[in-house]
Amino acid sequence: MRRALARVFPFIELLRPRQWIKNAFVLVGLIFGHAYRDPALLHAGLSATAAFCLASGAVYALNDARDAAQDRDHPDKRDRPVARSAVLPGEALALSALTATAALLLAASTGWLAAAIVAAYLVLNAAYTLGLKRIAVIDVVVIAAGFMLRLLAGTLGIGIEPSNWLLACGFLLTLFLGFAKRRAEIARLAGNAGRHRAVLEAYSAGFLDKAIMLCAAGMVAAYAWYTLAGETARLHGTGNLVLTLPWVLLGTLRYLYRLRLRGGGGDPTEELLRDPWLAAAVAGWLATVLWLIG
Repeated sequence: MRRALARVFPFIELLRPRQWIKNAFVLVGLIFGHAYRDPALLHAGLSATAAFCLASGAVYALNDARDAAQDRDHPDKRDRPVARSAVLPGEALALSALTATAALLLAASTGWLAAAIVAAYLVLNAAYTLGLKRIAVIDVVVIAAGFMLRLLAGTLGIGIEPSNWLLACGFLLTLFLGFAKRRAEIARLAGNAGRHRAVLEAYSAGFLDKAIMLCAAGMVAAYAWYTLAGETARLHGTGNLVLTLPWVLLGTLRYLYRLRLRGGGGDPTEELLRDPWLAAAVAGWLATVLWLIG
């Protein structure tokens, strides 16, 4: 039994379930669309979220299968299942195909549009793995586009009209996190950055710092405008959504602090788990949103 579990665990690890928290983006539309009280829409949203968990796991398995040789030289990635030879590249590819199929079938149970969005996510990330990840700026835009597809899966995919404000804020947030990740990688890997991730040779710390600040400022400004807009007050029945803005500012500034002064910023999920103040900002924002519009 123990030997069987030891064999199965690397395959589970390959799907990176710790990273599945990112798929909570799918549920944002349920909250801001006031659809979480509808059992059918809630069930559809949760199914779409589960489908994206499987789809993202398929993408991780594909990436690890292709990058195993390169990952073995990386200080952190060398412990991944394929890099450490706990899973063979062919096995990882088979798991990727199986998990992608399961994701599409689960999304299809919600509706054809949800399945189409998951399929678009899989195609986009396959293109990223096969070449787009080597093109500066485009690599980060593709990652942000993946999160936009998550938002669309939780809105259009289940029959909720998406908010342009929601899409704009989400896109700027994910661009901010993507450029921050590249900045953290350059700082972490120093002179060997290009050897571990080819696109890092095309970036400079100065450019990334400017891109990060541009996206952060745009995100906060867009969110502030959204909370103050008259249409927002009419939709949610309250003009007090601006009370959530301090949480957004706290989270943004704390993330910048972690990035520039504490060697963090490489992985939003890990930062959220490691930094209690960042986690408190996210929890405080969510609790305040639910209190005001619930």
